[in-house]
Amino acid sequence: MEKGQISVTADNIFPIIKKFLYSDQEIFLRELISNATDATTKIQTLASKGEFKGDLGDLTIDIILDEKKKTLTIRDRGIGMTESEVKKYLNEVAFSSADSFLKKYKDEANIIGHFGLGFYSAFMVADKVDVITKSYKKSKPVKWSCKGDPKFQLSEAERDFRGTDIVLHVSDDSTEFLQKSRIQSLLDKYSKFLPFPIRFGTKTRTEWEGEGEDRKSTEVVEDNIVNNTDPLWKKKPNKLKEADYKDFYRELYPMSQEPLFWIHLNIDFPFNLTGVLYFPKLNNSLEIQKNKIQLYSNQVYVTDDVKEIVPEFLLLLHGVIDSPDIPLNVSRSYLQSDSNVRKITSYITKKVADKLKSLYKKDKEGFEAKWDDVGTFVKYGMLSDEKFFDKAKNFCLVKHTDGTFQTFDEHVESAKAAQTDKHDRTVILYANNDKEQHSYIESAKAYGYQVLLMNNVIDNHFMQHMEHKGENLTFVRVDSDTVDKLVQKDEEKASVLSEKQEEKVKTLFTESIGDLKGGQIELRPLSPDDHPVLITRPEFMRRMMEMQRMQGMGAMGDMPDSHNVVINSNHPLVVDKLLGKMANDKKDRFAKYLYNLARLNQNMLKGEELSDFIKTSIEFLK
Repeated sequence: MEKGQISVTADNIFPIIKKFLYSDQEIFLRELISNATDATTKIQTLASKGEFKGDLGDLTIDIILDEKKKTLTIRDRGIGMTESEVKKYLNEVAFSSADSFLKKYKDEANIIGHFGLGFYSAFMVADKVDVITKSYKKSKPVKWSCKGDPKFQLSEAERDFRGTDIVLHVSDDSTEFLQKSRIQSLLDKYSKFLPFPIRFGTKTRTEWEGEGEDRKSTEVVEDNIVNNTDPLWKKKPNKLKEADYKDFYRELYPMSQEPLFWIHLNIDFPFNLTGVLYFPKLNNSLEIQKNKIQLYSNQVYVTDDVKEIVPEFLLLLHGVIDSPDIPLNVSRSYLQSDSNVRKITSYITKKVADKLKSLYKKDKEGFEAKWDDVGTFVKYGMLSDEKFFDKAKNFCLVKHTDGTFQTFDEHVESAKAAQTDKHDRTVILYANNDKEQHSYIESAKAYGYQVLLMNNVIDNHFMQHMEHKGENLTFVRVDSDTVDKLVQKDEEKASVLSEKQEEKVKTLFTESIGDLKGGQIELRPLSPDDHPVLITRPEFMRRMMEMQRMQGMGAMGDMPDSHNVVINSNHPLVVDKLLGKMANDKKDRFAKYLYNLARLNQNMLKGEELSDFIKTSIEFLK
């Protein structure tokens, strides 16, 4: 037996590894299984080059849990190590066997372990680690043992097959990793798509035979293989069908709705990248959809926090990205920005834009049918990425309140004739609730205006962005003013009332309505066919308040929803009835009734106020 001391720069290297090097204790299993995968990849590579002529045999990696002995073993049938290799690779911290192997076989092998410290993550959960290994070369098996300090023991061992066992003697403060369910969950998370079978004991499956009362069940015990060794993103797109992509989506997200469509990524220059990105049904929501893209490095799960390589708006997508060229820190937990990352980001953005453009050109009706979901994504992208904005102008749609679609640029062009105001601005009229704002929409249409439905969760931000990017462009909601003022022209209608009569009407409404909390009352000479009283909400202030509410800000966002009251000085109910022979005490009630009628049209009457309004309506009908 040989004893010695690991070559490290300080005696406290193990506490540093345990407490600071790795951000999450559970990733020890990912690191050790990754090492086992590397060892297996190496033996395959040597065999393919004729440098190993023996029988490869079963290359399954076993995870063996022994709760009584308090051990967890990771067993591979890979390349193994000789005694001299054990001394070199296990006793010299940060000197990786993968590094020297890569230099020799960089074109043939995909080696996960670029860091020599991966093995030492074992000491995060174990107070002792045994390594029992037998090289593919003709040499005796050896056993290396260490108790989490710089001292180690090296001795001969008994092992009759090629490969390595890493035996973790789990420490008392990490007994959660002796639970079968905990290990299974880690395997599902980190090893779901590794290229070699990962076996974790056995599982029982029920088989049924016969029919009706004669139907019998049989319990079948089989290997518990936890991974899919040939995931869809590694396959050639021309070999796959629509059902394959949908099946894989269900494998990734079992409880989700079917995706709208997907993009298969496959590039080998100037970097290596494969993957499948899915467009999910967003259901007009943003936050709950994020962090659904999984990043892999050679089929090893790394993270779902991919904001360093994926633009923010693409975080709404689901799926998988796999690249060995994405730089990871020593614990593989954090991405590090470099030129490759920037290239990958640009590539993914371009692929997404090209896919959307292609879908729109090939099948406009199908694209329009998906727009309620796709629109959230496209608008978010246009807000946050300049390059995507330039491409998306070709397929960014707007939806009219009658359900028809145009591209945004087409709509602006078609609206110019009727909806250009006296300041030479094109006014884009919109509603955010086509049911509650129905009467306003109909009035605008009667004027020859087109009205868009802008009810997306990010439409306030989108409209502001398009106003900033466009020339002489402004958005105005249909209820922000009376229809004659939505698009400000030089034309003015005449009022049938004298100034004295107008003052009397305004006084009646002011006294009956009371405090408007920031709003104002005004008379306007509208068409007799318009409503007698209208509620309007000024565009600028209302939009600012809505945006602040969306962002969870206080100040204006805490203010009540202020509105203006516009009295139609040409309406018969104002001209003939309110200024007619009605008794003065009834005029006050009638003015308030007309105001509440306008509020009812805006769905502003609730509870007791609604009950009082109905009661008053019945009295007026008697």
